[in-house]
Amino acid sequence: MANVSHVKAKFFEPQGVSAALVSASAAATTLVIADGGPYGNVTETITLYSSGNNSGNTFTLTGTDGNGDAQTEDLTGPNAGTVNSANKYLTITSIVSDGAIVTDIQAGILGTGDLTGTVFAGRTRIRGITGTSKASAGNIVFKNTSITGTSLLTIPLTGAVSSIDPYIPDNGVLFDAGAYVNLTAADVTGVTVYYDG
Repeated sequence: MANVSHVKAKFFEPQGVSAALVSASAAATTLVIADGGPYGNVTETITLYSSGNNSGNTFTLTGTDGNGDAQTEDLTGPNAGTVNSANKYLTITSIVSDGAIVTDIQAGILGTGDLTGTVFAGRTRIRGITGTSKASAGNIVFKNTSITGTSLLTIPLTGAVSSIDPYIPDNGVLFDAGAYVNLTAADVTGVTVYYDG
C-alpha cells in the first residue's frame, strides 16, 4: 500500500514597504482596492498617504485579522504624509472616506515590524519548518488557539543570513486549537511551515 500523507505546506513571506499596493492614488471617496491581500500570508499594517491635507476625513478600513475574523477600524486621514492603521490586516475589502477627498490619496502596506499568520485554524501538528533568516536575531513563535494564544513552539534565529531547518520530533508539535505564527519582517526572508491539514 502506498504511503498516504496529509501533510501540507504554507509559505509566509513578509513583504517590503509598498505605498500604493492596496490602492493607487485617486480622489474617490471609496478607494479602489487593487490588491486586497493576503500579503505573503501574514498580516500587515495598512498605510494611507496624501501630499495634501486629508486630516479632516475619517477613513473606515474593513478587512480581516490574522485569525481570518472580520475587523473594522476608523483612521484619521493623512496631512501631507502617511498615517498607519493601529490594527494589522490579512485582507482589506474596502477603504471609505466619510467626506470628499481634498488631494489624491493612496493605500499601501508598512511592510515592517511584527507579523502574524494562520498556519491552520483547526487541530493540527507542526511537522517541519524551512526558510531563510536575515542578519537579525529574533524568534519565530507558533501559538495555539489564536495569534495571541499560548506559545507552544519557538524557533530561535542566529542573527546571520542562514537556512532555517530546525529538528521537529517525528510526531510533530500538537496544536489542539489551531496553529498561528508570529515572526518579524527584519528576521526572515520567508518561511515554509509543514503541518497536518
